[in-house]
Amino acid sequence: MTKKIQMPNDLISIDDALKVIEVMEKDDPKYTEMKSILQDFKAAADKTFANPQEPKTELCSLEIKGQQATITLQRMDAFNALSIQLITEICDLLDWTRANSIPEGGNLRVLHIRGMGKHFCAGADIQMMRDAGSKSPSENREDSARLDRLFHGLWSHPCFTIGCIQGVALGGGAGLVACLDHVIAEPRTRIALSEAKLGILPAVIGPYVYRRLGSAHFRRLSMRASRIDANEALRIGFVDEIVDSTSDFENAAGMVADDVMTTAPIAVSKAKSLTSTFDRWTGSDEDLRDYTLDLTSEMRGSPEGQEGLSAFLEKRDPDWRS
Repeated sequence: MTKKIQMPNDLISIDDALKVIEVMEKDDPKYTEMKSILQDFKAAADKTFANPQEPKTELCSLEIKGQQATITLQRMDAFNALSIQLITEICDLLDWTRANSIPEGGNLRVLHIRGMGKHFCAGADIQMMRDAGSKSPSENREDSARLDRLFHGLWSHPCFTIGCIQGVALGGGAGLVACLDHVIAEPRTRIALSEAKLGILPAVIGPYVYRRLGSAHFRRLSMRASRIDANEALRIGFVDEIVDSTSDFENAAGMVADDVMTTAPIAVSKAKSLTSTFDRWTGSDEDLRDYTLDLTSEMRGSPEGQEGLSAFLEKRDPDWRS
C-alpha cells in the first residue's frame, strides 16, 4: 500500500516528499525536523499497513481500531455454531491479525473475540457432526485438523486476547473460551464440554481446556458434559470476571485492554510463548534454570528492557514505540 500525504497543489507519496525535503534541507536546516517527523510517520504507517489485504468473510467480521482488533462471530441464526466456513474464516482472520501484530512487524497488540446475538458459540455445527458419520477416517481427521488450526491459532496468537461470553459456550465454543487470555462473562453465561452427550470426546479442545483448568476439573466437566454457570466458571478459572450484563462488556474489556497497553509489547508476547515452553518442557530442572537465566539476560538487554528500566529510574512513563 502506498502512503500519501496532502500537499498544497498535489498528492505525492511520503517517499517523494522526503526526497524533496532532503534537497531543501541542504539550504535550510529547519527542514531537518520536518524530515524527522515524516520519517517517524512513514515508519508507523509501514508497520500499521504491513499486510493491508484483510481476508473476505461472510460469517464473521474484523474491525481495527488503533492497535486493537475485534473478530466477531456473526452466524446468529445458528447461535454462531462452528461450520466449516465459519471455522475457515476465523482461522483466516487469526492468521491476518497474527501477521499484523507487533512481534511480526505490524501494529496490533490486543485481539478481542465476540459472538453476535443471544449466544457466544453453540459449538460445532450439528449438520457437520451428522455428516461425519458418512465420512472416511481420513476425511474426519481433516475436519478435526481444521478445528485444531482454529484453537491453536487462538491459543498461540501473539496479541493479548480478550473474550466477552454471553449465553452459551458449548463444546467448541468452550474450546474458544479456554484459548483466551482474559475471559469476561455475564450472569446468563453457561459453559459445557458437552461432547459426551453426543457420544464423542472433547479431544481436539482437550489440551487447551486442560491447560486452563487442570486435570481434575477437565476430567469432571468432560465426563459429566453438563453446563456450569458463570459463578462456577469463575471459581474454577474458566472465566476471569463476571459483569452485571452484556452492556458492561465494552467497558470491562476496555479496562483490560488499557492495562495491557501500558506493558511492553514484545515482553507480553514472549510471556505467552514462555508459558507454552513451561507447558511442554521435558528437560531437566537444571536446563530449565539455564534457559530462564539466558532469557532474563536477553530481555534486560533488549530495547524494551532498557526503556522500561530507564523509565522506572527516571520516574516517567515508558515509550514502547520502536
